[in-house]
Amino acid sequence: MATGEIYKGLVERKQQGKSAFAVLVDPDKVAPADMEHLASLCNGAGVDYLLMGGSLIVEHQLEASVKRFKENSDIPVLLFPGSPAQVTPYADGLLYLSLISGRNPDLLIGQHVVSAPAVRASGLEVISTGYMVIDGGRPTTVSYMSHSAPIPADKPDIALCTAWAGELQGKHIIYMDAGSGAKFPISKEMIRKVSSHIEIPLFIGGGIKTPEKIYENCTAGANVVVVGNAIEEDPLLIQELVQATKEARSSVK
Repeated sequence: MATGEIYKGLVERKQQGKSAFAVLVDPDKVAPADMEHLASLCNGAGVDYLLMGGSLIVEHQLEASVKRFKENSDIPVLLFPGSPAQVTPYADGLLYLSLISGRNPDLLIGQHVVSAPAVRASGLEVISTGYMVIDGGRPTTVSYMSHSAPIPADKPDIALCTAWAGELQGKHIIYMDAGSGAKFPISKEMIRKVSSHIEIPLFIGGGIKTPEKIYENCTAGANVVVVGNAIEEDPLLIQELVQATKEARSSVK
């Protein structure tokens, strides 16, 4: 399936060495009724993307949350699914995740076989994603559910070779994630090594809480920095984090 305008924009960011900021929303933690306020904050700050999804969806609020956000914002909504059930045509795109850092065949291809009919019928822009879990200093839901060990935080060469494998397989983007609530975000050394040696866009998430870390990730080569937990705890932080992204963007000559 051909990629669309969202992916073209991501590729342009990669080619220009510039970064974007994305808010990650877990529908189990942010109710549909709260999406109007979140949309207002994102619109005012200049957020580039909203990612929607979680490792587990218990409350079945995904579709209602996407619809409520889209009613109040033109910011592209990308699904970040933890299972084949997390697909709704009301979003703009889908990060079609393959856990390339793990060795669980179900998350490499098994769940994709199950979800393929719904994904094809959704009409969403599908962005094939090489998803890599990096050790963030604490067990993550992804590692538990996937029965896979994360890539060690101090092994950038393993991360690079894994990213290369995803790129060579035809993935559209690489997403390196230290996991929700990580103690230690991914190091700038690992980000720089991977970003400088792949030709496709790089997403970075997990444990990012401060404007300083946003700026560091962007200048190290992240094309999209994703923040979830910190914003759940303090939605007003969005403005500061977006500003740090813009400062990093303006520093690129």
